[in-house]
Amino acid sequence: MQRKRYTPGRTGSTARTAVVLTLGLGLGIGLTGCSSGTPADDIAVDAKAGPAAAVAPPGRYRTLFEPCGAVPQATLKDLLPGAAALADAERDKAYRGVASVTYDTDRRVGCTWKADTPDISHRLALDIERVVSYDTAVSDDDRAQEVYVRKQLAAGIPLPPTAPPTTEPPATTPPTTTPSAPASPGSPTASGPLPGATQGATRAAAGTAGAATKPGDAAGAPSGKPPAGATAPSSGATPSGPSPTGLEPRVLQGLGNVAYLDDTLSTVGANGHQRAVSVVFRTSNVIVTVSYREQTTGSAEAPDSTELQEKARNLARLLAERLEE
Repeated sequence: MQRKRYTPGRTGSTARTAVVLTLGLGLGIGLTGCSSGTPADDIAVDAKAGPAAAVAPPGRYRTLFEPCGAVPQATLKDLLPGAAALADAERDKAYRGVASVTYDTDRRVGCTWKADTPDISHRLALDIERVVSYDTAVSDDDRAQEVYVRKQLAAGIPLPPTAPPTTEPPATTPPTTTPSAPASPGSPTASGPLPGATQGATRAAAGTAGAATKPGDAAGAPSGKPPAGATAPSSGATPSGPSPTGLEPRVLQGLGNVAYLDDTLSTVGANGHQRAVSVVFRTSNVIVTVSYREQTTGSAEAPDSTELQEKARNLARLLAERLEE
């Protein structure tokens, strides 16, 4: 039998081993290259994303208090004097008030009270709104301020002016003057005029004044007295309108963050009058409106503005303190 010639490195097991080692080494190098490239790609994506946008802070209030129970009964007796003459059941009903119908009591609530007599009627209403901004770039307080400003402008009360930014005036350089050449002694532009010219000018001026002014003329009247037939100027300008009384619609200070008061008077029927006073203020993202109205029938005298404004402001301060609790 003929023997096969032996060739080193050509055995089947040795060849298979070499192939397996070659494939394993290639896969290892490929996996190492892929894993080493991943962090660089991630860093590039993160760098393009940029910083996260800032989110506006939420408002201070998340819920609202129950309005009908927020006004003490002693205050209601003062605001509704006609309720004292009602029967016990009617008086208790008047003091309880009627809650406003709202769809979300965490966003808006209200209550109304009224007491009527044959000659006079009073009505009190509260409206409390919690403003929420659905824009992440606008805070609840800023959105509430926008709602408040619209209310104030609708009432015809202008916004207080804002102070302009103060800027320092630019520094100025003093002008540079060039000394002029001295005039000659005989020149008219010298420091003193010629003696002859001065005397002539004085005599000419005296003659002209004597010819223009005559005794008894208006021009020769003593100083401080008006000429004959002339009207003396008035001491002050005539006012263009009625002077302010301090009771007109205005911006209020010391109530919430911002506040204003509105006061309107209207006629009802032949002799009736109705005065409506509203106090509106904002605290953070909550806007409170106090409306107080008095109506008279068969009386020529209008309801007193001072009394109604004072009562409405006192109630507004009480509710502002309630919000601070």
